[in-house]
Amino acid sequence: MKERETHRLIQEAIPFLLQWYDYNRRILPWREEPTPYRVWVSEIMLQQTRVEAVRGYYDRFLSRLPGIRELAQVPEEELLKLWEGLGYYNRVRNMQKAAKLIVEQYGGEMPSDYRKIRELPGIGDYTAGAISSIAFGLPYPAIDGNVLRVMSRITCDTSDISKEATKKYWRETLLELMPERCGDFNQSLMELGAMVCLPNGKPLCEQCPVMQLCRAFQEDKELTLPVKAEKKERRIEKRNVYIFRQNGKELLHRRPKKGLLAGLWEYPNCLISAENLPEEFLPGGSKRIIKREMKKAKHIFSHVEWHMDGYFIEAEPLNQREEEQIIQEMMRLTETESNREDWVFANKEERTQEYPIPAAFEKFKRKGETE
Repeated sequence: MKERETHRLIQEAIPFLLQWYDYNRRILPWREEPTPYRVWVSEIMLQQTRVEAVRGYYDRFLSRLPGIRELAQVPEEELLKLWEGLGYYNRVRNMQKAAKLIVEQYGGEMPSDYRKIRELPGIGDYTAGAISSIAFGLPYPAIDGNVLRVMSRITCDTSDISKEATKKYWRETLLELMPERCGDFNQSLMELGAMVCLPNGKPLCEQCPVMQLCRAFQEDKELTLPVKAEKKERRIEKRNVYIFRQNGKELLHRRPKKGLLAGLWEYPNCLISAENLPEEFLPGGSKRIIKREMKKAKHIFSHVEWHMDGYFIEAEPLNQREEEQIIQEMMRLTETESNREDWVFANKEERTQEYPIPAAFEKFKRKGETE
């Protein structure tokens, strides 16, 4: 009985959602020319990132890498630089792995088969559904947090949307009900969840095209749905971050190839239990040094928070021998086990063009450039 009612509600909602989408959808570059590649790039970028933040990155990315072959061939360091600031860098690494497979197995063209798309690295059920429906017109759902929230409220479903069983249920349910305009239908649900059926507060029910059908609205439960288990608390790490500058160049360190922010460049840093930089840090103590604290910063990852104290250090120009001594001392101070080639003094142009520095250090990066 409940399943029949759920089907009825969704089927009745479809024409209202499509009409609303036609007149209210945001004009976005990837929607105006929804090729498989453009849809793919946009959907990966939009994971964990707001639409407005993605626009500039998307244009820059497409300008440099207009197709799958270019993505497959670009050097990883340049690829990570294009992604700098978006975070979750494994997303773009997996995109390149998938691009290489597409070139090898499908002649550089995204396959027009849901299962083959789903098998590509970094592509899950949602992204495969989005590419299949929007780019190829194939009747597959694209279930993300927005869609789960909309479905939970329309049908007054109290299942925990963080559970895989709930996601599977809605994938199977919507798969049976996909209309001819499947891509627009998927996007109407995403758009409604992003613009009207809002999370973390009161949704804009008076603007909703299916308000008259929505069971949560009728039963005054829109604020209690969807049901979602609380996330585990993130671990907090307190860290010191050092901006060491000499002769217009700043010291950077490349992180290990595995783990958090793998392979990216960073300002030297360490857990705050390490002692602060001593005044006699420079070789022989003969070079003038300016050292001062910078404003604190915080960066949130999915499982850990960095609470950072920044130190800006500037010295008179160093010769090569002194640079090497500084690097060795910084390796000791930060307790970093890495190779010498993972350390570099880079000028502003090099930091801007060549070395991908993650958003975690953005405040220190901007502050250091104004010093």
